[in-house]
Amino acid sequence: MVGSALVRQLERRGYSNLLVRTRQELDLLDQRATYAFLREHRPDFVFIAAAKVGGILANDTYRADFIHENLQTMLNLVHGSHLAGVERLLFLGSSCIYPREAPQPIREESMLTGPLEPTNAPYAVAKIAGITMCESYSRQHGRQYTSVMPCNLYGPGDNYDPEGSHVIPAIIRKVHHAKVRNEPSVTVWGTGTPRREFLFVDDLADGCIRLMELGYHGPLVNLGSGTDVTIRELVETVMEVVGYTGSIALDASKPDGTPRKLLDVSRMHALGWRATTSLRDGLRVAYDDFLARNL
Repeated sequence: MVGSALVRQLERRGYSNLLVRTRQELDLLDQRATYAFLREHRPDFVFIAAAKVGGILANDTYRADFIHENLQTMLNLVHGSHLAGVERLLFLGSSCIYPREAPQPIREESMLTGPLEPTNAPYAVAKIAGITMCESYSRQHGRQYTSVMPCNLYGPGDNYDPEGSHVIPAIIRKVHHAKVRNEPSVTVWGTGTPRREFLFVDDLADGCIRLMELGYHGPLVNLGSGTDVTIRELVETVMEVVGYTGSIALDASKPDGTPRKLLDVSRMHALGWRATTSLRDGLRVAYDDFLARNL
């Protein structure tokens, strides 16, 4: 999803010499293949959007897979880029790197100041390692390697697998199926009270490219919409977009995850960037994509 959005935004800006490979064409877990690709092409800029991602269930179930695959991918790409002489690199982290009880809105300085959310700690640790690796290569080798911390992302190309999807695609799928099956209610995990911030994926791509074009290589920077909603409010908005008129059943026996995750995006605002897509408008695009893919 993120990689596709980056390609869309780069092409809109007139960039044409893009190096893209599918997972089948280049296995980023294969160190030798990754190093060889970077040595051969020696890109001017590298965006690291590749990652093993998922929602609460996937993170908590496949803990070893999440830490192993994300660490290995990051190690191969960051060190491989350095060996290939890549000067500028942008690593996409995740807001889950911040402590579960971090003061809201979450400032970049909050990283490593408290315990992580247990359900996604392995994934978070891998992302924290990536951030530290970028900082270390910049400091020791003079590279311009920086990290962006996005909030929850959604949009075209999202993963709608019921076992591994994030909150928005999971809710879109549930609400759509409840509509077509004429079910009286849709069941949502948790109490509905946690607050989450969401960013349309093309806005994320726009922000990442802006950082590259500005030549930014300072400390990690949060990238988000700057506003949040409760999970219940999110479900209600999805229901309006989908056209479903049933009720919401909350399953409080399922985990809520972190109580609130709202990023402080003042550092990004100071660089002249703000998100432009409203949640409702972004959800309409995401739902149209869901329908177009016959999911």
